[in-house]
Amino acid sequence: MTPNNIRDNTGVPHDWHGFIVPIVGLLTFCILAISTHAQQPAPSQVIISSETQAPAPPPPANPDVFPKPLITNPERNAVHILSVDLDLHITPAESRAEAHAVLTLQNISPHPIERIPLQLTSTLRWLSVTSLPGHQSVTFTQSPITTDADHTGYAQEAVIHLEHPLAPDATLILSVTYEGTIPQSTDRLTLIGTPAIKASETDWDGILPTSNDTSTALRGFGEVLWYPTAAPTALFNEGNQLYATVLHERLLNTSSTMRLRLTIVYSGDPPDAAIFNTHVQPLTRLPDEGDQVIDHTNGVATAEFPLAPIGFRTPNLFLTAQNPTTTPSPLLTAITTTPDSLEPYATAAESLAPLLHDYLGPTPITTLTLLEHSGTPFEDHAFIAAHLSPTAPPEGIAPEIIRGLAHGFFQTNSAVSLWLDEGIPEFMSLLATERTSGRPAAIAQLQQNALALLFAEPDLVAHPNLAGTPLTEASSDALLHLKSAVVLWQLREILGDDLFRLGLITFRHSLQLNPALDRDPESFEKSLEKTCSHDLVWFFDDWVYHDRSLPDLSIAQVNPRPILPIAGHPGGYLVAIDVRNDGYASAEVPVTVRSGDTAASSRIRVPARATASVRIVFGGTPETVQLNDGSVPELRASTHTVNIHLK
Repeated sequence: MTPNNIRDNTGVPHDWHGFIVPIVGLLTFCILAISTHAQQPAPSQVIISSETQAPAPPPPANPDVFPKPLITNPERNAVHILSVDLDLHITPAESRAEAHAVLTLQNISPHPIERIPLQLTSTLRWLSVTSLPGHQSVTFTQSPITTDADHTGYAQEAVIHLEHPLAPDATLILSVTYEGTIPQSTDRLTLIGTPAIKASETDWDGILPTSNDTSTALRGFGEVLWYPTAAPTALFNEGNQLYATVLHERLLNTSSTMRLRLTIVYSGDPPDAAIFNTHVQPLTRLPDEGDQVIDHTNGVATAEFPLAPIGFRTPNLFLTAQNPTTTPSPLLTAITTTPDSLEPYATAAESLAPLLHDYLGPTPITTLTLLEHSGTPFEDHAFIAAHLSPTAPPEGIAPEIIRGLAHGFFQTNSAVSLWLDEGIPEFMSLLATERTSGRPAAIAQLQQNALALLFAEPDLVAHPNLAGTPLTEASSDALLHLKSAVVLWQLREILGDDLFRLGLITFRHSLQLNPALDRDPESFEKSLEKTCSHDLVWFFDDWVYHDRSLPDLSIAQVNPRPILPIAGHPGGYLVAIDVRNDGYASAEVPVTVRSGDTAASSRIRVPARATASVRIVFGGTPETVQLNDGSVPELRASTHTVNIHLK
């Protein structure tokens, strides 16, 4: 990051699904307009030593220039937090947080490191750092740094100076304490010219009094740094760098664990429940101190979330004034002050239940939780925070909750199986479109996905030396959602709907019996091959285990030959079609011969950099041949049609 940072205008579309919806929205609007805010000189930097324990200054209101950072982004990338054991005390009425965390850190760089950077939101202050075991005090300095990974536009970074360098792959355990406030902040958005109302609807994180109108909501890295992080800085004006950084943090979190012990000091009505990483816990209230007027009641409530994998997310925490309530649909629970608004959502969930049962089994692992919230919608696996409208049509709600419902049925924790964890909900969205609007509508949705996928895939035909990313190592939205859904759709086409459904349900059942299966990148392929008695090595090798880009198909030759009527059978044509694949990924695609409303189809597997032939018997006079129907994405075009000229 350079000292001079020119920031861009921003805003956010109101869309429930998508990947990291708030971040994607912010980046979209940053691209649309460039801020005309002039750069202003920053005040001199203040560094606070662990020895002086002097108060940290708040970040300046509108600085765009900082002195050179104390530490570089490559150094920030060198550290991975393997485990977080967090005791968090919050006082909602004061927006206050006090915390003690035990962090297990690992050097993931190829070189020894002598200092470790850790970041919090800029309104918090590091108090102490000690090494474990032994509780030996560790020297550190702290200062604000510019980053849009936090809603204030800054982070308070502690730079920990090690007595001995930490070797590559070595680990270190630190005990840290910090305190401060986390009010709602729209600084990073208003600084770049976002209208105040839009900024408030978008950056709604903060520790807030718990009531029917407000409550604590902390969405984690990319929104608010309420727990210690070790990550590079990222700004809106750096293209998609912020988006990529959030994705990278999510991927690292698939190998991290976190435990949370939560204490709430409340005034007035106590909060009823806490939601941490989609897990809902009722809060346990300690006995009240005598008889008090409810408006002046002070009390303490607690909840504990045991050590568990963080998964592909940024840790998030919500407090609510209500406990979850059941809905007419067993697939759905909700937290809302207006239970009457749930009817259309339950109707939508029930309309999707047959599809979910057909492909993923009879019972979910967890229900989808809906949290009533007035800000820009937030989605994390089987959890959605959004405005719940009693007048919303169920047919409009269904596309917005299908992914969350699917996450409730299928869950993995391993990075190598992440493409399934994220791809199956997207695939179920395609199937829902097919059931409600027909196959052409689903293919159109698939083609939209494929269009975005083109920007993520290398063009190996034009540049053979380019390297792509296998699905088993993917972290980008385009691969995890779009390509994964495309792969699952193709497997369904190759195996047939009945066999694929059986294979998917069987694999899900195997995962429930042996969760360690998700750490084997070949487990899904092996399960499908065993259940469906099909050889799928060729497909997984090109589309999952390696990124050989997309096929590049064309119709090389069409040769129709007449078939004379024999023994009462009508005549017709035997149409021979040669298909060329100039790409590096094999593909199995449909080929269709048409004449008016009459059509005859067959499927053909075309190896990479090769030609294959198929013969189709057509009972009539053939007019056209179509290769691919849009269901298999290609580098150039997703359908090819040629006219047949009979001699």
